[in-house]
Amino acid sequence: MGEIVGGMTRAAGPRPAARSVFASYRGLLLGLLLLAGVLNYMDRQIIAVLKPMLQAELGWDDKIYGHLVSLFQFAAAVAFLFAGWFVDRVGWRRANPLGVGAWSLAAMAHGFAQTVGQFSAVRVALGATEAVGTPAAIKTVAVWFRPEERSVALGAVNAATNLGAIITPLAVPAMALALGWRTTFMIVGGIGLLWVVCWWLLMSSDRLGDPPNQTSAAPQGQPVPWRIILTDRRTWAVAGAKALTDQVWWFLLFWMPDLFLRVFHLDMRSFGVPLATIYATAAVGSLLGGYVSGRLLAGGMSLNRARKMSLLVCALLVLPVPLVMQVDNHWQAVALLALTLAAHQGFSVNLFALITDVVPASRVGSVTSVGALCGNIAGMLVLQAAGWVLASGGSYAPFFFLAASSYLLALLWIHLLLPTLKPVEATGAGD
Repeated sequence: MGEIVGGMTRAAGPRPAARSVFASYRGLLLGLLLLAGVLNYMDRQIIAVLKPMLQAELGWDDKIYGHLVSLFQFAAAVAFLFAGWFVDRVGWRRANPLGVGAWSLAAMAHGFAQTVGQFSAVRVALGATEAVGTPAAIKTVAVWFRPEERSVALGAVNAATNLGAIITPLAVPAMALALGWRTTFMIVGGIGLLWVVCWWLLMSSDRLGDPPNQTSAAPQGQPVPWRIILTDRRTWAVAGAKALTDQVWWFLLFWMPDLFLRVFHLDMRSFGVPLATIYATAAVGSLLGGYVSGRLLAGGMSLNRARKMSLLVCALLVLPVPLVMQVDNHWQAVALLALTLAAHQGFSVNLFALITDVVPASRVGSVTSVGALCGNIAGMLVLQAAGWVLASGGSYAPFFFLAASSYLLALLWIHLLLPTLKPVEATGAGD
């Protein structure tokens, strides 16, 4: 049965002599997951960074831009209905390269789009294919990392998305100004196809070994019925929290470059460093969120108290964000937004870890997808609303007040549905 750790059964690990080899190849696997997260966010964020150039060349207004980014969210939301089922059915080994390869092709297709209709089509394709990324990554972590390791692993995966958001505003404007926006879409999207080759090279290595959590509560090809998943309070605790908090992330991801242009008068050449600073801080928040809760658990604190305390601290750190509309200096706004997104990422990594804590491993992909579905629907509504409000002469202020309250409401929702978080037996989630 293995060793008992914190009330959970842990599968016996590899022999000490083999551990270093196992760890090195497991590290490569995690490294590829991190790179996939970087590419995921680069592909989705390019349109936000290039918004001034695209508007000038193609004649878009804020309503059109809001429509395009909300279409991405809508497509991702619909796809999440099937993405978790797909990941649980085909397994992490095949779901990861299929997802990365498909969304890379969709990202490259942006370079060929001419009309709003064509951009709408490629945004739908990108959103639908990127939906595979989150449940595939969470499933892989659930398979390859033991319960006491998952917070740190998930923190790293979450931080990788921020690295993509850091690289994009720094590299993409210069690339687009030098090579044109069409070539930029092609180059960034094409990197994902190289990732797929690297993944299959690693999978073909006989040194990768067996995952520590390879026993599945449901045989591959026979995922848990949706009736069971959708009548489980744990599913809706996650879904409600994702809906309340993800909309903040999506709003800032797609509208923050415009905020700096509209409110602080920073153009494409100037907003790269502020945006990179914000997302670098968010990456630190992701790592700290996973590390702190992991240390609390390792120190003997109960799962319920460690997770909820971590979530509460993150929720409180978001409260000052409406002050963004009151400051005079854009670096003061950077500080407030950086704190907000760092707190968001700390909240997010603990929410993802909560899924692996309380949800049976055979349902992790599906529950993650339901949560992401709800988060994307909420994001879609906020993105479209922002386009309407700003095109009508309104301001960003209502959206920042909404953001300030969202995380405390999300924690309250979790606590109402799950008053006491109880870990499931570590039965694993093999392929």
